Amino acid sequence: MKTDIILAGVGGQGILTIAATIGMAAVNKNLYLKQAEVHGMSQRGGDVQSNLRISDKPIYSDLIAKGSADIILSVEPMEALRYLPYLRKGGYVITNIVPFNNIPDYPDTETIMNRINELPDKIALDADQIAKDTGNARASNIVMLGAAAPFLGLSIEELEGGIKSLFGRKGEEVVEMNIKALHAGYDFAKSKM
Repeated sequence: MKTDIILAGVGGQGILTIAATIGMAAVNKNLYLKQAEVHGMSQRGGDVQSNLRISDKPIYSDLIAKGSADIILSVEPMEALRYLPYLRKGGYVITNIVPFNNIPDYPDTETIMNRINELPDKIALDADQIAKDTGNARASNIVMLGAAAPFLGLSIEELEGGIKSLFGRKGEEVVEMNIKALHAGYDFAKSKM
């Protein structure tokens, strides 16, 4: 088992929370894990990207080579396109369709979505709306994690364990709200497969 994941988004969108949740689930399963993060200008809404590698065998590098990522998980559609050169043939793009329009020359949303819709292996969802529908508008990143769950090599129950490990100190209500968001994303992805 080996899964190489590029997590992409904009500062403040919860990329590192997704990485920590997957990491907790992997550690709880006794898997090997390597992670590298790039925090652009995250304080100002800049690019945030993380390479996350999980495997049942030792991992010697924390960076993912171009053309070898199994998954690009992006909480922002333009960031999904930025990392396409890293995706292997047959790899999946899981992206939120809601843009984070934070730069003056942000590309036309229709153009971005047309490019995403051309991809053969993708799950594109309005994670912001799904999160609101679950009663936790701030959990769109966990909705995205749920949408990626079928491709991670970790079961939904193992990801729930990661959520419990990460959010447990915040109380049962926070844990349950995030598990609900996880399942909402998972159910969406399963309906599109």
